[in-house]
Amino acid sequence: MNDANHAVAAIAAAIGDPSRARILYSLLDDRARTATELAAVAEIAASTASAHLNRLTRARLLELQRQGRHRYYRLAGAEVARALERLSVLAGASRPRSAAKAPDRLRAARTCYDHIAGVLGVALHDRLRRLEWLSSRYTVTSKGELAFEKLGIDLGRARQARRGFAFACLDWTERRSHLGGALGSEILRLALARSWVMRDADSRALAVTNRGRREMQACFGLDSQITSALASF
Repeated sequence: MNDANHAVAAIAAAIGDPSRARILYSLLDDRARTATELAAVAEIAASTASAHLNRLTRARLLELQRQGRHRYYRLAGAEVARALERLSVLAGASRPRSAAKAPDRLRAARTCYDHIAGVLGVALHDRLRRLEWLSSRYTVTSKGELAFEKLGIDLGRARQARRGFAFACLDWTERRSHLGGALGSEILRLALARSWVMRDADSRALAVTNRGRREMQACFGLDSQITSALASF
């Protein structure tokens, strides 16, 4: 087995424990959490959580951040989040689409690391493509440059980020793509700043506000059926 195969096997083994998987998926909201909080999420003892966290950190799936006396863990980057989301799709691949198991509020709108996923995320992705703000290669068109600037989205910051600018991220519940990358992160930043969505305190769910439904329909031309569906979740 060559070095690349060893590396893949080591990462798969690190993910492949139910407690470690719960820890990883609890961090998909791009928040940092303490070992105590993660032990509670995984429903394991603190000593067991410590061993799991050390292994996930060694596998470069988590990174440790120190702030004073406190130690926080978070996902090691957007690529880790993207891989976890795709594993969720793979795990449910044998089920019909209508059987995707997720609470309604998570299916409606949620964070996938630092961008919008769920029904809302897929709808925004599709509209950006149909409006021709994004090309088939996920570059911003001249039309998109003007539109994003008008919305107040900082394309310069997105382009300077040390990560992919924009890409299709396969959605766990919808089995279609939402927008990932630095541009997706900027859109989430805008949605939060304008109170289009609000973060759930205890999960990855995003609550779509009445203002959000109204203004996103105006800004992106979201289908009225989509905005109505978001209101009913």
